[in-house]
Amino acid sequence: MTTLKVPASPGALITDIPLGTGGLRYVGFSAHRLAENETLALASGDDELCVVILAGKASAQAGGAGGDMQWAAVGERASVFEEKSPHAFYLPAHSTLALTGLEAAEIAVARAPGGPRALPTRLIDPASMKRSVRGSGSNTRYVCDILPETEPANSLLVVEVITPPGNSSSYPPHKHDSNAIPRESQLEETYYHRLNPPQGFAFQRVYTDERDLDETLCVEDHDVVKVPRGYHPVVVPHGYTSYYLNVMAGPVRAWHFHNDPRHEWMLRKG
Repeated sequence: MTTLKVPASPGALITDIPLGTGGLRYVGFSAHRLAENETLALASGDDELCVVILAGKASAQAGGAGGDMQWAAVGERASVFEEKSPHAFYLPAHSTLALTGLEAAEIAVARAPGGPRALPTRLIDPASMKRSVRGSGSNTRYVCDILPETEPANSLLVVEVITPPGNSSSYPPHKHDSNAIPRESQLEETYYHRLNPPQGFAFQRVYTDERDLDETLCVEDHDVVKVPRGYHPVVVPHGYTSYYLNVMAGPVRAWHFHNDPRHEWMLRKG
């Protein structure tokens, strides 16, 4: 049985991968269903958090060394498949955030080591997030940088990706598991998968050059795939659209990836 795929739970806590467990040293992740008038209370402890309102709307109250802050209504999209960027929060170490649903909402919580920089709690506005298109043809996908390395944080990198039906993504296969900057950086990663329609599925392979890790996973709506190391492409069947939220962190906050040389030829084709 695989240890890389974490199936979704039907309850309020969709998935929970605590930092430092499940083969991951730098990345923690959880996803939550928040009912109207229900409150989700979060505390960063020694870590930093990026909290993403994937869908729905909530009020928010934050506390910590920087003082108390509150927002009356945060969140604008009804689904992760809308062509809109999400609202998100950055929380440094020793901070709190309470989200209360103004309607049903879906919340993702990314966690990584807090690091040395003393950064303030902040709301990350959708207008600040870069949206782009990667690839071409059946390798086209649509990217939103929620917390890229150009924005302040100690460890976390957070991005979301939409892949159309029949397309591949995170492709050609690439990896980032060696500390060899600028050629490659060491970053663990999680994929939080959503499918539209929700009865759909997608395939993700996680493998190394040596094949000491080589798993091909069928993922369904709300499943999480852990990528402690290795290449990790995704393929989406005809008829279904894929969404995934990526969380990355490692000893150095930099994203430098290495393509599988056996498949890199397609980037040079034409």
